[in-house]
Amino acid sequence: MIYTTAMLIDIYGKEYSNPKTKIRRLVKEGKYTPIIRGLYETDPNLDGKLLADIIYNPSYLSFEYALSFHSLIPEGVEAYTSATVGKNRSKCYLTPFGRYTYRDVPESVFGTGIRYHIVGEYTFWMAVPEKALCDMLYKLPRITSLKAMECTLLDDMRIYEDGLDDMNLDTIRKISDRYRNGNVSVFQRYMEKRCRA
Repeated sequence: MIYTTAMLIDIYGKEYSNPKTKIRRLVKEGKYTPIIRGLYETDPNLDGKLLADIIYNPSYLSFEYALSFHSLIPEGVEAYTSATVGKNRSKCYLTPFGRYTYRDVPESVFGTGIRYHIVGEYTFWMAVPEKALCDMLYKLPRITSLKAMECTLLDDMRIYEDGLDDMNLDTIRKISDRYRNGNVSVFQRYMEKRCRA
């Protein structure tokens, strides 16, 4: 379970004259694991993805982590990569639960193509496969042709072809309409051509 410093002070402030000292002692004893300043978790073995949108909000898991989670790429991913909005800079946090990175996407697409997941008492947001791929393409240098897009997807990003075949073209179109980004538009055209083949 997640606690803030204020919550713990409220719990221990009734019994102890210096609740912050009590909290530090409980951290040393392993009852609480510090996540970032002001946040603590009671389960030191908690799956790190459950903390991503709590550490930095608003955010949702996307980019490399979501592509790996959805089995679109062969590599495992060492960081929990998330999209955020309106921050105008990238952020990185190193925690006992893993490394968390956050990159901006346009506000027009932030709430599109993400799903709410519930795991026990924890919740998190994650991009659907189509959105995670569009978020990745948005951050890449300009891709101008369908051939270059295919090379980027299959060779550079190592996206599984059967994963592309399973993608929903209507979802890609909806995301592309909101993105209004050259790479995402070329990706839409590439997927339309792929569906016709």
